Amino acid sequence: MLLLLIVKGVCLLTFAKFVWVVKTVFSSLRILWQPRQISSNYKFLSFFLTIVVVLAIAACNHNTSQQEKSQTTKNCRIVQHAMGEICVPDHPKRIVTLNPAALGNAIALGIQPTGSVTEVINQWPPYLQEKIEGIKFLGTWGEPNLESIALLKPDVIIGWKHNQQSTYSQLSYIAPTILYDWIVNINYPDNWKEYFNFTAKVLGKEDIGQQLWQHYNQRIEQLKSAIGDRYKNKTISVIVFRAGTIYSMGENSFIGSILSDLGLKRPESQKITSNGSFSLSEETLEMADGDVMFIADYDGKHNLSILKRKSLWKKLKAVQQNHIYDVEPTTWESSRNLLAANTVIDDLFKYLVRSGEV
Repeated sequence: MLLLLIVKGVCLLTFAKFVWVVKTVFSSLRILWQPRQISSNYKFLSFFLTIVVVLAIAACNHNTSQQEKSQTTKNCRIVQHAMGEICVPDHPKRIVTLNPAALGNAIALGIQPTGSVTEVINQWPPYLQEKIEGIKFLGTWGEPNLESIALLKPDVIIGWKHNQQSTYSQLSYIAPTILYDWIVNINYPDNWKEYFNFTAKVLGKEDIGQQLWQHYNQRIEQLKSAIGDRYKNKTISVIVFRAGTIYSMGENSFIGSILSDLGLKRPESQKITSNGSFSLSEETLEMADGDVMFIADYDGKHNLSILKRKSLWKKLKAVQQNHIYDVEPTTWESSRNLLAANTVIDDLFKYLVRSGEV
């Protein structure tokens, strides 16, 4: 009991006071200082002092650790994410985003990320070209540069579980890392909206997030009003050309969600409820036919130009009626954020309203 009291007391003393207290205690125990026992008692004293110092340091470090933990908790919020729970700084300033959705969401919420990855090496999405000043390129979303991230000394890192799970421990060592499980929610048509809300919560910008949703909904209503009934019995198709493969975009994809908000009909084959898209061959391309077809081409139109020379392409209703529209692929397919959604709405105004009736 006496030893524990001494240890506890040491934590409240400076080193000089600690030495003085120890010396005073032992000088009062005269038996320890009798000449005939000085040698043995000196050994005992050394041993005792060593034990006290070791315990004192451990106790003080533990006490300091608890104080630091308490202080840290006061300056952050507990957030649930795909890897459990984490304490996020109340007002993060230096943000690193590890996918295009997080990048666009952060900018929309009024926070300029310190650094971000891109889908293609050092190539920013066109709709962000005027908004990326000062953002450091950190690699692609599949291979972020951990050393470059560490040098930025971020307050928070935001990413997706399926991309960053393998490097989560390294990223967490750099800064609090918050991951969203995109894959587990992939069949949910409003997955991109949930990710925006998740990002707003992480960054402490939920009020601004609600204002941005109000603006989005207003734009949807404006577009619906401008479209009127002209597409009431028409179908809107969206296909993507990527790495030599043709993908048909379903109702529960990013673009499918926006078209659903507008009340626009889709071809029967695109009314899918899993994965957001499915691949097509040239022979099954007619499954994606519609009164209007939007094409997002990552392949530089090479494969599309070949396809356009084939009779299968020329038989499509949208082709025959000249209602084929080329759109920017990263905006329409992979960005999945609110800024991209507003750009999609701009495109829909352009092609469905200003281009005339179908």
